[in-house]
Amino acid sequence: MELTKIKVGVLAGGVSEERDISLLSGRQVFQALKRRNIKAELIEIKTSKSIQIKQIIKSAQIDLAFIALHGLFGEDGKIQSILEEIPIAYTGSGPEASFFSMNKIAAKEKFKKEGVPTPFFRLAISKSHNYEDINYPVAVKPSHSGSSFGISIVDTREKIKRALEKSLKFSESVIIEDFIKGKELTVGVLGKKPLAVVEIVPKGKYFDFKNKYIKGNSVFIVPAKLDEKIYKQVQEVAFAAHKALGCRDFSRVDIRLEGNVPYVLEVNSIPGLTERSLLPLSAFACGISFDQLIFSFLKAALLRKNKVKL
Repeated sequence: MELTKIKVGVLAGGVSEERDISLLSGRQVFQALKRRNIKAELIEIKTSKSIQIKQIIKSAQIDLAFIALHGLFGEDGKIQSILEEIPIAYTGSGPEASFFSMNKIAAKEKFKKEGVPTPFFRLAISKSHNYEDINYPVAVKPSHSGSSFGISIVDTREKIKRALEKSLKFSESVIIEDFIKGKELTVGVLGKKPLAVVEIVPKGKYFDFKNKYIKGNSVFIVPAKLDEKIYKQVQEVAFAAHKALGCRDFSRVDIRLEGNVPYVLEVNSIPGLTERSLLPLSAFACGISFDQLIFSFLKAALLRKNKVKL
């Protein structure tokens, strides 16, 4: 099958709190594919019911799904499992790696097993928790969420109950993670190598939702100004985290650098895919344009299924 003869369905929207961000990603991916003269359709997902999703995808008569869904039912392996059942080839990581990427608790267990440095954490399932063993500050995070929804940086015991209440709105369980002071970094991964290291300098205390998505609220330094040895170490740790979860084709790894030690916070298996997003920024610093990046995702999925001549 020739590339010009395939039809790509860009799956966007979804049912998570990241729906609006997903629609932005989906529209820009769709435009990038059209600029490559690839037949594409933007498919807006508004349900999490498997039967309905299968019907929507089958009726679109696509050869490949480009997943631009963020958060639950996008990055957690569920949409990937549905596509394998149909079956339809798709971009990005498989169901298992997607599940590990979305589940911060499971991801940390994988990191620990593979020797990937990550901050120590405690699990909380309610706002009632024994706080005696906590050394502040800590990051309070939903165990299953993205885009910094429900995250708080807490520096005193008096504030932690409110932070837990906030996080529990987005997830049934919460992690209380040691806050790593130092540089906030992110590294894109493409294929079998890490891309440029990006340093994030937010206006506020940390890179929250507001600082992520409001233009001018953060400064991005790319490539990050680090000692060459540390720079390479950050890239190596990022790629090790990507591999530890079994990710493929691409991801974005968030890291905190304290001294000379890079601590992995999480791996994003389907990070933001707008021209202002961090993975495209990391790629652009390596000479890879947005359109080239999107096409590389498509190419990897097609080659994996042996469906196209490139």
